[in-house]
Amino acid sequence: MKILFIHQNFPGQFKHLAPVLARRGHHCVALTLRVRKTQTWQGVRVLPYALPKRSEQSVHPWLLDLDSKVTRGEACYHAATRLRAKGYTPDLILAHPGWGESLFLRDVWPGARLALYCELHHLTAWPHLDFDPEFASAAPDTEPLRLKLKNLNNHLHFDTADAGISPTWFQADTFPAPFRERITVCHDGIDTDTARPDPDSRLAVEGAGELGRDDEVITFVNRNLEPYRGYHIFMRALPDLLRARPNARVLIVGEDGVSYGRPPPDGQTWKQVFIDEVRGQIPDAGWARVHFLGRLPYDRFLRLLQVSRVHVYLSYPFVLSWSLLEAMSCGAAIVAAETGPVREVIDHDETGRLVDFFDGAALVDEVCALLEDKRLRDRLGRTGRARVRAHFDLHRVCLPRQVDWVNTLLPGA
Repeated sequence: MKILFIHQNFPGQFKHLAPVLARRGHHCVALTLRVRKTQTWQGVRVLPYALPKRSEQSVHPWLLDLDSKVTRGEACYHAATRLRAKGYTPDLILAHPGWGESLFLRDVWPGARLALYCELHHLTAWPHLDFDPEFASAAPDTEPLRLKLKNLNNHLHFDTADAGISPTWFQADTFPAPFRERITVCHDGIDTDTARPDPDSRLAVEGAGELGRDDEVITFVNRNLEPYRGYHIFMRALPDLLRARPNARVLIVGEDGVSYGRPPPDGQTWKQVFIDEVRGQIPDAGWARVHFLGRLPYDRFLRLLQVSRVHVYLSYPFVLSWSLLEAMSCGAAIVAAETGPVREVIDHDETGRLVDFFDGAALVDEVCALLEDKRLRDRLGRTGRARVRAHFDLHRVCLPRQVDWVNTLLPGA
């Protein structure tokens, strides 16, 4: 069968699924903005296209998001028509619709089936909106209206898509009926054979030497250090945490940009904003035990999780981070914020410890309790890994389910 993948940063969430389908004999092609020259990746023919140059135009601010998506959808449409002119007609299109590329593909191939990676539908009520009062909407009366327009991209896809797949129940349940009924819940998958406990793992950290399981290591990971992922809560807990644990090393992973939410004020970074807020409360000797590691290559990232005694995960009610599941898979004991997506994987005192997102004192207490109790850490580490192995294992659970899902969408299923 002919399967066409659409993702502006291919392979993206199709990193494992696309090669498996190619190995099973399907003719797999991808359209993407990521490459400039045609190439083959793990059996998938990857074709580039580019966005057109556009002159400046006046657009209502609420429509800027849709304008960007229509621009991308038009560019992908033209790339698709060129493929059609060469005689290519897919049986199935698998698309991440989040950037708009797949908006007009059924106009090119009306007979193809279209299935979507359903990451999130923006809801306009608490806790999805204004969960954190410190960073509440600047215009609370009109923010729900802006989000409704931001969802236009999703709604335009609902009329053309046959099915969807979403990595968690929390994310799937943000989508409205009746399209929710067409969404299968299946995670992208964690390679638990690679992300695994290793008591002999060591991690070299500048200013700390080589750290291992014998060291008191606390880890915190964001793609970008920002409020959406609780960076401000963690930083404000640091002074008390460092005082309570004079031998602890705190390893913080994340870059300086913004993935979600509003940008920091005056061209600063959220990382520096909250360093500046707490630095005066932390003596130099304590601050020397805090290590910002930036972005890590994956092998080094796994070693970080393998040496972690306690891993802290904080997030607004939003898309669940892979890093939480990878930390659990590596056997780290978890302290996490009790929000909707987290409750899918962590039961309090069974697979980790849960605290209120805003309760920094409780966060410190739970981290200290785990650092004091090796038996408890080991138990939570074992049960956390078992949860990931049972429900999120890439090769034994998730990929087989994804392939079964694709098979139900192919002609003749």
